[in-house]
Amino acid sequence: MPIRRLPPETVNRIAAGEVVERPASAVKELVENALDAGASKVEVQADGGGLTRILVADDGSGLAADELPLAIERHATSKLAPDAEGDYDLLRIATLGFRGEALPSIGSVARLTIASRARGAGEAYAVQVEGGAVAPVAPAAFPGPHGARVEVRDLFYATPARLKFMKSDRAEALAITEEIKRQAMAHEAVGFALDLDGRRTLRLPAEARGAEGRLARLSAIMGREFSDNALEIDQEREGVRLSGFAGLPTFNRGNAAHQYLFVNGRPVRDRLLQGALRAAYADFLARDRHPLAALYVELDPSQVDVNVHPAKAEVRFRDPGLVRGLIVGGLRHALASAGHRASTTVAAAALGGLRPQSYPGQAYVPPPSGAGFSAWSSGGWTPSAAAAQALPGLSEVSARAETQAAPAYEHRGLAEPAAAAPVFDSVDFPLGAARAQVHETYIVAQTRDGVVIVDQHAAHERLVYERMKAEMAGGAVARQALLLPEVVELDPADAERVAARAEELAQLGLLIEPFGPGAVLVRETPALLGETDVAGLVRDIADDLAEAGQALALKERLEEVCGTMACHGSVRSGRRLTAPEMNALLRQMEATPHSGQCNHGRPTYVELKLADIERLFGRR
Repeated sequence: MPIRRLPPETVNRIAAGEVVERPASAVKELVENALDAGASKVEVQADGGGLTRILVADDGSGLAADELPLAIERHATSKLAPDAEGDYDLLRIATLGFRGEALPSIGSVARLTIASRARGAGEAYAVQVEGGAVAPVAPAAFPGPHGARVEVRDLFYATPARLKFMKSDRAEALAITEEIKRQAMAHEAVGFALDLDGRRTLRLPAEARGAEGRLARLSAIMGREFSDNALEIDQEREGVRLSGFAGLPTFNRGNAAHQYLFVNGRPVRDRLLQGALRAAYADFLARDRHPLAALYVELDPSQVDVNVHPAKAEVRFRDPGLVRGLIVGGLRHALASAGHRASTTVAAAALGGLRPQSYPGQAYVPPPSGAGFSAWSSGGWTPSAAAAQALPGLSEVSARAETQAAPAYEHRGLAEPAAAAPVFDSVDFPLGAARAQVHETYIVAQTRDGVVIVDQHAAHERLVYERMKAEMAGGAVARQALLLPEVVELDPADAERVAARAEELAQLGLLIEPFGPGAVLVRETPALLGETDVAGLVRDIADDLAEAGQALALKERLEEVCGTMACHGSVRSGRRLTAPEMNALLRQMEATPHSGQCNHGRPTYVELKLADIERLFGRR
């Protein structure tokens, strides 16, 4: 076939297939145009999933009459300015849109109308495009003092084949809603409104700039529970700033749908975020649970390439290792600052399960007296024979606590306990004073304004695990030499990557050295792993280094082994504890970071406020 020059209409439709994949893509482009125009309020209407009609109205700077014809020409944009030499720098993009493809692409496959009044102008004008055919600019009515109204009707009518690949109207409407939510999360100082088929779906008033306004916007979108269980993040490293909020480990979901990343105000989808969140929460969540997070990365535009994809949904960092390390470090710092805090949803779920239920004709049957329940009075504790054996790791704390005054604690505004108050009688500690053990599994403690119920096995499991991690961090991991060193064949690039990290891997207990262009020699492995598949481990490490730049596989295996050992070495359910042992466990939990959840993401304790309990019994 001879080489032919494609007509402009076909070129525009090809571009439309890249830029406007579905109605939500058109909404994204139009909303970003409004934000770049300095809008403080954006209103979106969509009918028939956006295929029948889309309207995006804003109060931005607007377009003059002579700019309207240019706005619908390909690669015409106001968002790139030449330098002194007349060159356009595509490595310093400071706006959301810059390619100049959105409006002509939409106009080539739909019926497009743009009405606008420029700031300070007395008249408004409009231009229409139908399937690529442009009508003359004409005067138009416009409700506001300035801004633009872009209406798209019959999307993809000019390319009927594309309509066959659209999902249901409901699915397309949900995609539009998700897109507006992402844009609203990225720009808390802008008000957003969304109507779907004439029904109000979203009304998000403008919030103050800063962390407080951002959290209010996130709460309006992700739910009030998110703001109650969110940890603020604000870290900076080498000119890259990370801010935002991440949920407590016990506040999690079954999928990663509630994880958002924004780069210089641009919502993006990036595997970097999933990998960083997975690494940061690896100690706290099971593999099938996912944290909630909204993270904002701000850096010099020259350090990120936003021109990777026509839809600008992906970015590429010049130093991805720096960004990933900042995200992991910032998240871990926030999680460490949370201490033993658990999510409020744990208490809400517990209270929901305690709601009294009455059944007609059913008589009340009291529980068996004394079954699995141990308690003591103010006169002293009377342990059974099974309680004589001290709890591993806590006996020394118990004995020491009996002779020392209670340390000063500050928790939710509570006053400090008196210096001479006994440890076990003080309810001013964050987790209170132990009062009973139920079913030889749960510790019931009293605080100044509520009750705390602790799962003794889960709590001690976390304490043992954190101690083992501290020991690992304090020195090199113990290694075991292989009887015969094992040669692992890899792709030459993978072998080079693994060999370059030999020093880091040695600190984790894996001693390797290069062995030719496409192999490495393994001499020692971590003693914690016991007998292991050396070749499989090295290949997993190579994959992690290629994807994330860190040897996650080895770290996760070591942490998994530590978690298993902690589980087996901790206090088991069914073990009767003495009063000093229970209180010692509570005091260690208060002093240990991350003790609010076990190694699998389950809560270690539930706190019920006295006010909630009183409501449960109709006292409030």
